[in-house]
Amino acid sequence: MTRFIFITGGVVSSLGKGLASAALGALLQARGFKVRLRKLDPYINVDPGTMSPYQHGEVYVTDDGAETDLDLGHYERFTGVACRQSDNVTTGRIYSDVIAKERRGDYLGATIQVIPHITDAIKNFITSDLTGEDFVLCEIGGTVGDIEGLPFLEAIRQLGNDLGRDRTMYLHLTLMPFIPSVGELKTKPTQHSVKELLSVGIQPDVLLVRADRPIPDAERRKIALFCNVREQAVIPALDVETIYGVPISYHDEGLDDQVCRHFGINAKAPDLSRWIEIRDRILKPEGEVSIAVVGKYTGLIDAYKSLAEALHHGGIANNVRVHMHWMESETFETGNALHHLDGVHGILVPGGFGERGSEGKIAVARFARERRVPYFGICFGMQMAVVEAARNLAGLEGAGSSEFGACKHAVVGLMTEWLRGNELQKRQVGGNLGGTMRLGAYPCVLEKGSRVRDIYRVREISERHRHRYEVNTRYKETLEKAGIRFSGMSPDGVLPEIIEIPDHPWFIGVQFHPELKSKPFDPHPLFKSFIAGAVQQSRLV
Repeated sequence: MTRFIFITGGVVSSLGKGLASAALGALLQARGFKVRLRKLDPYINVDPGTMSPYQHGEVYVTDDGAETDLDLGHYERFTGVACRQSDNVTTGRIYSDVIAKERRGDYLGATIQVIPHITDAIKNFITSDLTGEDFVLCEIGGTVGDIEGLPFLEAIRQLGNDLGRDRTMYLHLTLMPFIPSVGELKTKPTQHSVKELLSVGIQPDVLLVRADRPIPDAERRKIALFCNVREQAVIPALDVETIYGVPISYHDEGLDDQVCRHFGINAKAPDLSRWIEIRDRILKPEGEVSIAVVGKYTGLIDAYKSLAEALHHGGIANNVRVHMHWMESETFETGNALHHLDGVHGILVPGGFGERGSEGKIAVARFARERRVPYFGICFGMQMAVVEAARNLAGLEGAGSSEFGACKHAVVGLMTEWLRGNELQKRQVGGNLGGTMRLGAYPCVLEKGSRVRDIYRVREISERHRHRYEVNTRYKETLEKAGIRFSGMSPDGVLPEIIEIPDHPWFIGVQFHPELKSKPFDPHPLFKSFIAGAVQQSRLV
């Protein structure tokens, strides 16, 4: 019997519903339960694929090619359960599906309304495509009181009646601010948030209260009294030194105990040894390295959320603290800005779209190659490394990417056809932005004797992609003669996936996004190796 836990938030946004959902999922998993996590996003975009990183943060990509909310990255990193297309839905997608059915006549001429047609579609999404999970945790995006979130709240209210209280639970995350002028934590924001939730017919079963200091028992009793919940179900969610300490903190405060109590489950105590070891490695490292991350959206670190976490995972694997220096790529297009890279132990150039900052990334790739500093190019970062090598190693004057317009040597260009398994995939120049990318997991064959073959220790890998342009194989032979090794290719040999420089201490570029598959308890091999290379570099500086 699958049980559903609905996670809502109030008072302010960015309280950490995604992290709370992921941590609770990890706790239930540690008790031996099979879990699944889902995100319901109230915005009208069909998916976040065309949204600016400054608007939405990172776009997280699943194996089956879904462009989703960054919270799904938290879900995977904390539970190891691979998310799917069916784990993230938006208002835009719900309405698109309902309108498409109406146009086909599926509703037999009925008047289409929010209730029941939109809410039924949401409920169907929540309860479909399950495979025997014990718990499904559904996070509702936004905050209680948002107009766009009302259909989702109504849908989960109805599910409480449809499934019964023995199969549903409502967890509400609120803020308890500290007012310095009076020296008190205030309960009123939580009270008002719960009142707003009650106004749509939902009584929370557990309150998760964010605070920056311990909550006195008297204040917990006050919240319980005014919000109509048991005192033990008012769970402090205090700030911790690392996000990977959150499952331990929530368990210590009794969150998973309250969930089991609500559902009448007598479950074994959770095994948190994995999280204790991870936390201790983060808080008590044996060394440290400095990594320069040269990107286009460094003004909002959430644009590179999975990347930052994957670097931390590489640090966990090597028992070092990773200091990240976020640098705008445009900085390196003028003057003598490259001195900002002096002393770093590794350089990572992540993905991006568009011409802005591209010349800066090319300059950084040249710096890393010539100064023999470990370099990790991801997606666009790989492409710019190839452009740099074409210009300065292969002597191809005017080499560039057709993404930026016509150029003499388009060493990076738009691939219009490729195979995915036995299916031919096509894209058109000028097509909809949401449908012209190579998305999701694709296989890659690693060349024998290459560095990446040694890192992965397997012949064939599967990694997740999100890009439109590819390295042009017409220049493969020329680049290889200049010293660039194409060490990973698609099985049909058409799409270059990995390049490396064999005589460099650590210089690898990948067309895919390895950060999307890294976890604290299972660091991605490339990040593990990259940080190991940075550790070696730190001993030379």
